[in-house]
Amino acid sequence: MKQTGSISILHVIFLSMTVIGLKNHVTIIPSLLEDAGRDGWISILLAAVMVFPLIFLFIYIHRVTNRQHIGDWLASAIGTVPAVSVRYITAFYLLIMAAFTLAEALHWITATFLPNTPLVPMLLIYCILCILLVTTDLQTIVMVNALVLSFVVVLGFFVAITNIQVKNYEMLRPFLEHGFQPVLLSAAYPASGFLELMLLLFLQHQVKDRIRWYHFAIMLFILVGLTTGPLIGAITEFGPEEARQQRYPAYEEWGLVAIGRFFNHVDFLSIYQWLTGAFIRIGLLLYIAVDLLKWTGDKKRIWNVIGPAFFFMSLSLFLLSEYTFLKLKGEYLLISTLTFLLLLTILLTIAAFLSRKASKTSN
Repeated sequence: MKQTGSISILHVIFLSMTVIGLKNHVTIIPSLLEDAGRDGWISILLAAVMVFPLIFLFIYIHRVTNRQHIGDWLASAIGTVPAVSVRYITAFYLLIMAAFTLAEALHWITATFLPNTPLVPMLLIYCILCILLVTTDLQTIVMVNALVLSFVVVLGFFVAITNIQVKNYEMLRPFLEHGFQPVLLSAAYPASGFLELMLLLFLQHQVKDRIRWYHFAIMLFILVGLTTGPLIGAITEFGPEEARQQRYPAYEEWGLVAIGRFFNHVDFLSIYQWLTGAFIRIGLLLYIAVDLLKWTGDKKRIWNVIGPAFFFMSLSLFLLSEYTFLKLKGEYLLISTLTFLLLLTILLTIAAFLSRKASKTSN
């Protein structure tokens, strides 16, 4: 089943590293440190163990749908009206996720590098760039992602290796200092990121080859590394208490980078990492939303509907007080994302089961 404009499995893996990796590398770290403290890395491993069995549900859906467009397949499996409802609700939630990503990036920019820069022009420029990316096609997105991701990975290894000299791994002990309950409850944060792997099913009709279970396992393994890296780095470099008080622990680690006496203050490189990651994440989330609405290639609708909706949602989130935004993100968005994606996975699994059963009966 060869598709025009198809992408490879390797491109899918790269997309997961950027799109989901940004969330797990940056967004969930403050919440993990707040609730699990020095034991947050155990929550990450626990979340990976809990999400791993769901990979086989993804594969089951992938096989039963036979790599069709999920929206088209749903219409034949559960009926037109329920399928349209699922498509529009999912697209709307993806729009919310994209708006939170942009609002968080702008909060970070104004708090660190550009405190006096007017908000609206900065927000407008970034929204225009993201919408321009959405109006292209998936091949363009994966090509841009492959280009920027190579530099992001190099910079990530650079900051991790350079800061080895200031890390104290004794800070990770004692294990389970406050018992197992905080660790168990905090596993919901990384799990909400890991479960975003199911969003890749919405791209299956543009992937050259069939996705296997070990492809999802590889992506999950990479995401575990992308999550534990900055978390353990923050704890071993600053200590659990200091790291817990930081708004952006992954960024603060750049402030410690130094080679000799004269090579330091290179935290400006984190701008590239964060902004390019947010650019690809927002672009893909909006692209999936547009594809679910069947507006792919319809530039007029994208600019007239998705563009203004995305702009005003991002603006309204940014205008919230920082305390309210962080509370909304940490206590509600992450948990609601986990719940929504889990329910969506269960719904698609049930639909796939009923569709397969009906097909066998008719045969």
